[in-house]
Amino acid sequence: MSDLAPGMAYDVAIVGAGPVGLAAGISFARRGYRTCVLDRTPEPFLAEPRFDGREIALTHHSVRWLKSVGAWDAIPADEVSPLKTARIESGRSAPPLLFSPLSGAEGDALGHLVPNHLIRRALYRAASGQEGLTLITGAMIERAHAGRSGADVRLGDGRALSARLLVAADGRFSALREQHGIGAVVHDFNRSILVCRLRQQPAHDAVALQWFDEGQTVALLPVAPDDATRAGEGDRVSLVLTLPKDDVARLTQCPDDVFEAEVSARLQGRAGDVRLLSPRCSYPLVTTFAHRFQAPRFALAGDAAVGMHPITAHGFNLGLRGQETLVRAIADGSGDPGDPSALRRFELAHRRATAPLFAATNLIATAYTQDAAPVLSLRRAGLRVADGLPPFKRFVAGLLMDRAS
Repeated sequence: MSDLAPGMAYDVAIVGAGPVGLAAGISFARRGYRTCVLDRTPEPFLAEPRFDGREIALTHHSVRWLKSVGAWDAIPADEVSPLKTARIESGRSAPPLLFSPLSGAEGDALGHLVPNHLIRRALYRAASGQEGLTLITGAMIERAHAGRSGADVRLGDGRALSARLLVAADGRFSALREQHGIGAVVHDFNRSILVCRLRQQPAHDAVALQWFDEGQTVALLPVAPDDATRAGEGDRVSLVLTLPKDDVARLTQCPDDVFEAEVSARLQGRAGDVRLLSPRCSYPLVTTFAHRFQAPRFALAGDAAVGMHPITAHGFNLGLRGQETLVRAIADGSGDPGDPSALRRFELAHRRATAPLFAATNLIATAYTQDAAPVLSLRRAGLRVADGLPPFKRFVAGLLMDRAS
């Protein structure tokens, strides 16, 4: 970690030290660009992030990328859970739709589930040791603006820096995106998501369940075994429960025993009598898609560009792909990180990669949370049809795995 001197010049300045912001900083620095990543969070909280309830389903490509920059080895192996099967259910009686790994060298799992806070910690460690990358933490940003002549950032303590490219990686409600006049398609589902870890008695068998029930959406994600699991006390799972905002607020605050009893009832025997293992965290269910991904000497990364619905389990993977696309487009161009033609190529490629999936998942999420009788019948029929189409199932499994280089 190094202090920023007034007037310090960089090739690339990235605002936001979340997973995608750190990944972009590493990628740019490895390409030889003098890079800095700025975040208002103090260094101790970035170096050791708190548990936030989220489990990330990493594709094979994401795992390979993390290995290539030395971040994978910083994730404890006993916290990585292979995902063997994805099980989709609708309502309370329809047969499930199952997705299994494709055959091949990496065909033993659809992907790997890893706690989000451990991915963040691993990327911070990799970024801290990356030559050519400066991390500026605890930085309150007073001004950050990009234009045709370059970008400038001024911090609350009076320090200043300039860059040839400014990257916003400050989340789906990006202040920098708004400041640069870029709007976004915002879909507020008027729901909240509650996430936490539970212990259940039935073995999860590395199966991830996505259940569109009447009045609620439930995901149960396999978590790697711990000592209690090995002692026969039950498997660990991650609960992702989507409900109206008031219900999530109540469940987040109620006593543990009340929460366990209600969740056990909501799961209708799928997990037996559950036991709470972690803090309960909640998040608003809002998806975003920026109208543009770039402006003069300015680019969007991660959720600032595309904030996906969690049923895709692909938000981080798409963000990781997006920063790779950005860095590659610039490196393959004139070499100027703010080259307008390179930024346009990035925008076109990333829009093609994300727009169809964004639209499709929003449509599915909307349809599968409508509980009118005709919609329920169509939902169940849709799963039956999909289950009888092996090419479709192989296509979806391929998307989930993302084995391409």
